[in-house]
Amino acid sequence: MVEKFDAIVVGAGPSGNSAAYTLAKGGLKVLQIERGEYSGSKNVQGAIMYADALERIIPDFRDDAPLERHIIEQRIWLLGDDSYIGTNYRSDSFNSERPNRYTIIRAQFDKWFNEKVREAGALVICETTVTELLRDANGKVYGVRTDRENGEVHADVVIMADGVNALLARRADLQPELPPENAALAVKEIHFIDPALIEQRFQVKGDEGVVIEMMGKVTGGMVGTAFLYTNKESLTIGIGCLISDFKEKGIAPYKLLEDLKNHPVIKPLIQGGEVKEYAGHLIPEGGYKAVPQVCGDGWMVVGDAAHLNNAAHREGSNLAMTSGRFAAETLIELKKQGKAPVAANLALYKKKLDESFVMKDLKKYKNLPEIMHMSPQFFSAYPDLLNGAAHNLFTVDNVDKKTKENQILKSFAKRRSLFGLVGDAFKLARAFR
Repeated sequence: MVEKFDAIVVGAGPSGNSAAYTLAKGGLKVLQIERGEYSGSKNVQGAIMYADALERIIPDFRDDAPLERHIIEQRIWLLGDDSYIGTNYRSDSFNSERPNRYTIIRAQFDKWFNEKVREAGALVICETTVTELLRDANGKVYGVRTDRENGEVHADVVIMADGVNALLARRADLQPELPPENAALAVKEIHFIDPALIEQRFQVKGDEGVVIEMMGKVTGGMVGTAFLYTNKESLTIGIGCLISDFKEKGIAPYKLLEDLKNHPVIKPLIQGGEVKEYAGHLIPEGGYKAVPQVCGDGWMVVGDAAHLNNAAHREGSNLAMTSGRFAAETLIELKKQGKAPVAANLALYKKKLDESFVMKDLKKYKNLPEIMHMSPQFFSAYPDLLNGAAHNLFTVDNVDKKTKENQILKSFAKRRSLFGLVGDAFKLARAFR
């Protein structure tokens, strides 16, 4: 006989683990299927974990979760050829008993989270690939087929948390092909380094940490950002751009990363580190307009598979964990009410998303992806102009400040024209309104 579950969760990343854990804690019979050797085995990169989203799932996670550093400072830099101009926010209030953000090593964190899923009572099967959804004559999903012998498993609902490629949904014609302009390819390295050097270079102590987000010349005029995170004994450095831009420009991702590491501003920060890990990772960047149908008869999609990523604020893990929790809570509520998991009832999941910060934030920035993709000057011209303006203004010579201001204004007008400057200002206002 084919075994039957209340829910099958495909994938064991943040969204899949959140869904499986919440379902198991709610008393449902849950099967979680992961194609890796273990949860996190395919992830070597560092990441940012947002405490509020996880705390709503596991309130006491700080007791034993493998956390790296809690973030006390956020820096945003626009890089020129050999300089940067930027801003930062640092607050001692982030040194609380319940810090707001942490850096994590995904391989360690995902493994810990999945152990919590097992402890909650879910059955977790790894090294298994789900090849397709099982659907009846009316199109309702009633299970999955895996690459194992006799690998058919049934469930009331299948929750797909299989990443940005969303292979299951695409094979079942529940989602279209992923457009290259709706995803970014990020390449990352972890550099192991003496913690004393981290404290010295970033002016932190204990488990305090710093995050640096960067734009500018290092992306080669493409739409993208770079980042540098402090971990306990390592630094995570990486850069990502839209796949469509990589294709158009013909620039290799690893070349961008090498240029970033050798930038005069960045090189001193990572000097003395030893590269231990390298990875590439796809990130959904389409925003609100790229979010597909998130539920139907017997199925839901969560996390990256549902394109839930806030590119404006570089938030992903909190959206992933929240969507996984919402999907699980939806099924738990329907079970208690004796309602079937058909599309009309599972629409409660979409309602939860729409009423939360997840979709409200994505809707706020719904125009940002299109505007950024059509406006490469935000990633090339303006970082150049702003760095040049700062260099001119802060160079003390025989030129008076009024003349310097006029020179700066002329440089902007020459590079973008008055009409272009006004148009760009309008685009930014439209993107961030």
